[in-house]
Amino acid sequence: MKSDQTREEWYVQKFGWLKKASLAFLVGAAFGLVALAVKNPSLQTIFAIPFFVGFIWFLVVLCIIPILHWKDRYRGTKSTIWAFFLVFETSGWSKIFYWFMHVLPDRKASGRYADSPFENPQTSGTSPSASS
Repeated sequence: MKSDQTREEWYVQKFGWLKKASLAFLVGAAFGLVALAVKNPSLQTIFAIPFFVGFIWFLVVLCIIPILHWKDRYRGTKSTIWAFFLVFETSGWSKIFYWFMHVLPDRKASGRYADSPFENPQTSGTSPSASS
């Protein structure tokens, strides 16, 4: 099912997730620094847990946004190959590449995403005024 969100709505929601995950990672990093400074092994473990939780949450959000973008907003002719790379390629390089090829240009409304700054590519041209 395709999203009915505009570009701005889509990015506000997804980048909100990214901001929260980044904040969790920064808080976790502070706990990680404390864990490095503490000499007691049990305290190190307690302080290291928030670091790993924040780091994993940040990585998951960073890897999920390209998949959601491909599902909702992708414009291009190689949808199937992107689906394969985003889902099955495990190193993460395809997701990084997708960020620069599709997510960021869509955010800036440039390249193949330059048509309209707040238009959903899945519903473009289907407005009632376009059919009259």
